[in-house]
Amino acid sequence: MSDPRPDWWPPLLKAAAEAEPPSVMRVIADHLQPYEEADARTASVLVLLKDGDEGPSVLLQQRAATLRHHPGEVAFPGGGTEPGDADAAATALREAAEELAVDPASVSVGRSLPKLWIPVSGFAVTPVLALWKRPHLVAPQAASEVAAAHQVPLPLLADPASRGTVRFPSGRSGPGFEIEGVPLIWGFTAGVLSWLLDLGGWARPWDAERTMELERH
Repeated sequence: MSDPRPDWWPPLLKAAAEAEPPSVMRVIADHLQPYEEADARTASVLVLLKDGDEGPSVLLQQRAATLRHHPGEVAFPGGGTEPGDADAAATALREAAEELAVDPASVSVGRSLPKLWIPVSGFAVTPVLALWKRPHLVAPQAASEVAAAHQVPLPLLADPASRGTVRFPSGRSGPGFEIEGVPLIWGFTAGVLSWLLDLGGWARPWDAERTMELERH
């Protein structure tokens, strides 16, 4: 019987098994330090990939503009751990179901990446790699939390024309992605996406000197 998984999935899982957080994630995490790592709250995000004719794509969501923290920003589905969650994958799947109505039965969990400490929010976040084996329509389940869902092709993220460097309000910098129809992707989400492109062998040389500007409110 042939392997029903896309050919890029096993190498990605192998790379993930050997992964260590890249230096770019430490730069992103260090831009503000209101919390101590010893007091970290745990959270997970779902890095949900599906295969397509033009290669893999990733499911992202746009946070509601009315939220107190990170309004309007692009993020992975995910959130804080709750007492009933069995593990990081259970947290990520529960949050994706609550936020975008992703059916957990349609998802094949692959592997968790190393936790990433985010001092600005006080969370230690585990990215959970997963394959969307039976993709279906998704939509925001609460307009007060999620404004939109975006399916973004990885080849488009890897396109050098989509990539640049964003200067944070703190003065530090990190990777950014400009994708038509999607708000500027920066911060933690952009850092994980950049890491993902490297792990999967999709990354292409790009101009790190190209500056992308954050909108000022």
